[in-house]
Amino acid sequence: MAIILFDDIAHQTLRPLTFTRPVADLRIGILTIAEKWAKYLHSSFSFFTQPWLQGKFPIKIEEDNLFINGAVCPDEQLINAIKALKHGDSLLLGDKLIAVRLNAKEAISFNPQSNYGTANHFSHQPIVITYPEEIFRNNDIELRKDFKLLTHGRKSAQLSATNTIIGEDFFAEEGAKADCSTFNTTNGPIYLAANTEVWEGTHIRGAFALCEHSQVKMGTKVYGATTIGPYSRVGGELNNAVIWGYSSKGHEGYLGNSVLGEWCNIGADSNNSNLKNNYDEVKLWDYTTNRFRKTGLQFCGLIMADHAKCAINTMFNTGTVVGVSANVFGAGFPRNFIPDFSWGGAQGYEVYTLKKMFITAQKVFDRRENRVFDENEQEILNKVFELTEEYRRF
Repeated sequence: MAIILFDDIAHQTLRPLTFTRPVADLRIGILTIAEKWAKYLHSSFSFFTQPWLQGKFPIKIEEDNLFINGAVCPDEQLINAIKALKHGDSLLLGDKLIAVRLNAKEAISFNPQSNYGTANHFSHQPIVITYPEEIFRNNDIELRKDFKLLTHGRKSAQLSATNTIIGEDFFAEEGAKADCSTFNTTNGPIYLAANTEVWEGTHIRGAFALCEHSQVKMGTKVYGATTIGPYSRVGGELNNAVIWGYSSKGHEGYLGNSVLGEWCNIGADSNNSNLKNNYDEVKLWDYTTNRFRKTGLQFCGLIMADHAKCAINTMFNTGTVVGVSANVFGAGFPRNFIPDFSWGGAQGYEVYTLKKMFITAQKVFDRRENRVFDENEQEILNKVFELTEEYRRF
């Protein structure tokens, strides 16, 4: 049976993070949402997503197909309800389609807004990701679930005796390395994937996940719930931050209550605020309404989309959204919404042209042997540049 993760309205409300990926490709906890479903259902997966993303994230239809809402994180109760679906049956959470089982002919014309067969209503509340801030808000819950999923019945590899491990919920894959560091799991589990490195003098409090081929530099301080995706490097101070992968925050500076996409780079001594001076509720830019939306949060930091970068000593105000491929630099606080493909800072912006951006992206991809800046990547960025043109009226 084919598992197909589909986008619904969350693909709009999660922008700019989803301009460059399906919703199910979001990382929360240790795994992406798609990877979670694959682990629970012991199956491969594909995506039903936006037309400009389908080249990189293709759909694979078989005779028997299970469409699952990519914004929904699995748990045992939800898995049991989905496994019970028969052909033509659907599973709803309120009026939101969670899953439907279709044959090949029906799957070709699938529409998330349609009604399908016998509707079954799910009575429990799973984790559903609708807005960007919900990623770091729910990271602790998902990190704990993923830790149990990945480590059940397994034994951790041994680290150097120079480390101090407090508590029991610690797991290191074979190939993980750490020296002269402390790992405190009393507030949440700590997971080190294969081929990761924690350099000496680091202090980590769970919940925490370090994904494959990533490093934590000397003297770093990490507070939960924090996830560092694959092929990333971090330093300084991090608190409740989610970095998806292939990104760097390698120097001193604070990152808290924040989400960073792929291919991001944070310059040395850059900081984000996660609390307003008057302790007021934080607002975030919303691409669906073209205005700032109340989050209901007192602590909310930086939302940074793929390929975005900032120079040394950048100061991000509370609740700042940085769009795809924005390049931020200069003195002072930049605005709280930095449009996609912007070049500049508090002193003003100009358009970061696709030609210049592609030159940089090619250099960044060349540093990773397992990733290629191919036509699919370029076509996605071309489309995002087109979709966000209205915000670049500098």
